This record gives sequence, C-alpha cells and structure tokens, in this order.
Amino acid sequence: MYFELNQQRVFCSTGNGILSEDKPSVIFLHGAGMEHSVWVLPARYFARQGYNVFALDLPGHGRSEGLALDNISCMSEWLHEVIHALNLSKPAIVGHSMGSLIALSFAAKYSDSLRALALLGISIPMPVAEPLLQAARDNSHVAIDIANTWSHSSSAQLGGNDVPGINMLMSGQRLLERNSDGVFYSDLKACNKFTDALGLAENVSVKTLMIIGEQDKMTAASNARKVAGKIRNCSVTSLKACGHAMLSEQPNAVLNALITIV
Repeated sequence: MYFELNQQRVFCSTGNGILSEDKPSVIFLHGAGMEHSVWVLPARYFARQGYNVFALDLPGHGRSEGLALDNISCMSEWLHEVIHALNLSKPAIVGHSMGSLIALSFAAKYSDSLRALALLGISIPMPVAEPLLQAARDNSHVAIDIANTWSHSSSAQLGGNDVPGINMLMSGQRLLERNSDGVFYSDLKACNKFTDALGLAENVSVKTLMIIGEQDKMTAASNARKVAGKIRNCSVTSLKACGHAMLSEQPNAVLNALITIV
C-alpha cells in the first residue's frame, strides 16, 4: 500500500493482510540497498496471524519516493514520522542490517512507544571496507559483487535454497541492481558513520531479540553480542552455518525466532 509523508509517497507491504486498529502492529525495516520484498515470508505469516504488517521501503528504495537518507539518526526520525502518520500504537519493530541500526536508534529514544524490538545482523560499529565504499561511490557493479558475496555464508554460495527454484546469490544481486545510482552508497555511508552509538543500546528498555549469523562476514557475531550485552532485556538466537543474508539463507529459523517476540 502507499501513504503520503512530507508530500512524498511511501510504499509498504502489508503481507496481503487486512489492516485494523484492533490488531497489534509490526514494522519491518530492510537493510542497505534492499527493499520490502526481503520480508515476504514473515510479512505474510504475521499478516495471517492477526497482525497489521508494515514492511517499509525507505526513501529512495523500492517503490518509495524521495532521496535516500545518508544518516541513521535521520532515518530513525523518518520512522517516527511514519508511525505517527499511520497512527500506530506500540508496534514491534524488526530491522535487518542497516534496518537494525535504525530500529536501535529509534528504540533508544522512543522505547516507551514500542511493544518489542528485533535486531537481525547488527553490529556497532558497522564499518564498511574502503574498497566497497569506493566501488559504491562510483556506482560500480563491483560494489554489488563484493557485498553480495560477503553477505552469504560459504554453504550458501554453493547454491540451493529452501524455496525450490530460487538461487540466493542471484536473488541478492538482482535486488541490489535495482537501486538508482547513489542509493547503495548512501546506505553504506550511513552505516559506516554510525560509529559512536554503542551507548544507545543502554537506553533500550523494551523487550529485545537479537538474531546472529555465526558465519556473518558483514556484521561480526562478536560485535553483535557486545550490543546484546548492553541491552537490559535482550535474548539472543544464534544461527549456525548462516551468514548476513539470514532472511534468504535460513528464513524458517528467522521466522521461528521472531514468533517468540513479535
């Protein structure tokens, strides 16, 4: 569905569910260079379990209008405006990668307005290697190749998928290729600049779930555990033989974990 915010159209998937003020709501936030479709399995599941689902396209991503934001704090304030525009009461927020930084930044400031928080593939800091940044700055396909390869575990790079007929590497590549020039770089720059915010985790009071891929080369599992240790009420689900692209590598395991908190 589309709604308007600051005179720009924003798109979000509802999981093909019917929205109602009587239902609890859950917001899904995608990672760098991604869009709402990465959440298709959990979005459809929760929509059928009596939730209002809002899998958002960030500005300049997917079907949403506007320029991509290059600052995590600005993204979290944009999310605050979205929640106000949709008139949502105590939603759960689920964020992956860059989306987890947005979710954490939001929760540190607005924990009282949330029901639950889930952080997937998080790291603070979330450094981006200079070769990747440079390639993205140049709008080179090399950036897509680097990020897509690093995002998948060794076993995932061999091919195969729990969904017949889908290749994980090619699916990730196609999503990144759909971005307009500058969008992927803007996202990566935002992640790279978010370096001094580990203290934000200490301000999160809402019930939190963290999902970690043990073979994550983009956001190290050790860094994720440091973040978890700063959050007062945080449980951790660890996925063995899983990389950063956990939504495609182990979608059922991710969904099973989300069901425990959302």
